[in-house]
Amino acid sequence: MIVYLNGRFVNEEEARISVFDHGFLYGDGVFEGIKAYNGRVFALDEHVDRFYESAQSIQLALPLSRNEMKEAILETLRRNHLSEAYIRPVASRGKGALGLDPRSCASATVVIIVDAETRHPEDMGGNSLSQKGIKVISTTLRRNGPDVLSPRVKSTNYLNNILAKLQANAVGVQDAIFLNEQGFVCELTGDNLFIVKDSRVVTPPVWAGILDGVTRRALLRMAEEEGLDAAEEPLTLHDVYTSDECFCTATRIEVAPIVWVDGRQI
Repeated sequence: MIVYLNGRFVNEEEARISVFDHGFLYGDGVFEGIKAYNGRVFALDEHVDRFYESAQSIQLALPLSRNEMKEAILETLRRNHLSEAYIRPVASRGKGALGLDPRSCASATVVIIVDAETRHPEDMGGNSLSQKGIKVISTTLRRNGPDVLSPRVKSTNYLNNILAKLQANAVGVQDAIFLNEQGFVCELTGDNLFIVKDSRVVTPPVWAGILDGVTRRALLRMAEEEGLDAAEEPLTLHDVYTSDECFCTATRIEVAPIVWVDGRQI
């Protein structure tokens, strides 16, 4: 694999960052997940815009312009001779002192990785999640609130999500639903959530404490174009339990049905 690293294209084995990088030490960074189909990158502008918005939110100055970042992403794809790929741009605060102060970091570290396997890891062996559906629980953890770390920032600090994923793993299901501090449904550990009730498509609003997913936005646009009744409204677990359908969206999983929530068949 050829990796973009701070302005250079290097072999995977040479793609090394310092152990003093604050992304490694403190999860101080941002990332994106992007997909290419038939050599065309889906929603590249939207993904790059969100990448830069995440960086701006945490006061992380990136050394590339948005157009330069887009070209670096496309060139990484070309150098790996891939037409179908999952692309992961990552930016960290960079190398600094062994302490939290960001002022010790002279410049950001920027990495772009591509993966030829675009499917979700649990889709292997023909066992497609988009066909069989997934089972989820509601996690006892609460989603990070905007007053702690905004879920709209796609941060490399995913410990909140990982701990919820561990709860799901422990009971043998694929994922977990976060609630916010007010008890409203947010999202899964890495996917946005939708329900269908009486022919209405509903997803939690961004202000409920969710990542404003690019795939989520695309689905809402398509629903509007098709004349479907789609809305962003607060949801409770009761709404999920009693829905006619439930599904999740994300770049890697695309769209997958949720067929079981907290012991209830959907």
